[in-house]
Amino acid sequence: MTHLDDVGRNRLWARLSAAVAAAEGDLPTPVAVVDLDAFDANAADLVRRAAGKPIRVASKSLRVPDLVRRALATDGFAGVLGYTLREALWLEEQGISEDVLVAYPTVDRTALARLVASPAAAAHITVMVDDVAHLDVVDSVRSSHAVPVRVALEVDAGLRVRGQHVGPKRSPLHEADRVASLARQVLERPGFRLVGVMTYEGQVAGVPDDVPTQRARSAVVRGLKAASRTQLSQRRRAVADALRPLVDLELWNGGGSGSVETTVADPVVTEVAAGSGLLVPTLFDHYRSFDPRPAAFYGVPVVRRPSPDVATVHGGGFVASGAAGRDRLPTPWAPAGLRLTGLEGAGEVQTPLVGPTAGRLAIGDLVWFRHAKSGELFEHTDRVHLLRGERFVEEVPTYRGHGLVF
Repeated sequence: MTHLDDVGRNRLWARLSAAVAAAEGDLPTPVAVVDLDAFDANAADLVRRAAGKPIRVASKSLRVPDLVRRALATDGFAGVLGYTLREALWLEEQGISEDVLVAYPTVDRTALARLVASPAAAAHITVMVDDVAHLDVVDSVRSSHAVPVRVALEVDAGLRVRGQHVGPKRSPLHEADRVASLARQVLERPGFRLVGVMTYEGQVAGVPDDVPTQRARSAVVRGLKAASRTQLSQRRRAVADALRPLVDLELWNGGGSGSVETTVADPVVTEVAAGSGLLVPTLFDHYRSFDPRPAAFYGVPVVRRPSPDVATVHGGGFVASGAAGRDRLPTPWAPAGLRLTGLEGAGEVQTPLVGPTAGRLAIGDLVWFRHAKSGELFEHTDRVHLLRGERFVEEVPTYRGHGLVF
């Protein structure tokens, strides 16, 4: 993986340094960058892995509308997997996508009222449900059923082992008969159209399984993934058999960047979701199934040299969501040879760095970090510089740059 070794990281530093030097005027920091060479290569590789099935862009993992557009312009990508209904409404209004599947149930009555008041939006957006209470919330904001609401059912995709659940704690729908029961309630209820099913196997798609420093744990993870794939394939087939007499579904969404090949191999699945595989945060570095290129970075300046072997940068403490741990911390990436300190870690206003390279950094130098999770970086900035080769070719707004907070 040359993009992960010191040579690759230092080449990246040279490219970024050249781009900053060529830019007009000072760049406010943190400087957020997406490497289009890597982004496009990752998109092409995802399409290859999907083997002909369409890829739905997971917008939560991008949060930059121009990058969502770029992915959708790639042959093999179709539709958006959104993360809030307000986001879906905005994407539809802006003409970015006419096919948005909202991945999580919503109880946002204001957004739902906008949905049922717009025949165009209701025709292009599908909301997720896993409980009849979600239907009740929709009905609470409308006075008629003139505008039908598209609905998909999320079915639990976790692994059940000896009474334990392994995987994201999402839907209560597990057994086929319970899924069919809710499907009947949707179908019998005026004003709703059942169009799809979602099964997200996060314990397969979102967990690294080839970490060099965690060989034993990685072997266990691979075993759990294999068991999960087998069990989920059987459950998908049982759910599909139970739904077939009731409804002709338009879509069955599954998987994520880390499980594209195995997800699309299931004949029940009609499409796969992917987003993190485009930008490649550090949590996606060590998978056996694919070898993507990191594409998203942020640069912060050295502002102090408290000692000859320490360089302190301004800010940069963008910690990822999830269970707290070292894997959620940002990683000083370029130049190579830098690491966080155990006492201060990554701070809101200062981050001391040590390592063999620290002593060679001067005040004013930019150090480039990678975030642990895709998309979350762009909640901290309103603009992103797009890098091609050794030049920034465009500056585009994030959702926050559009004045949006989803």
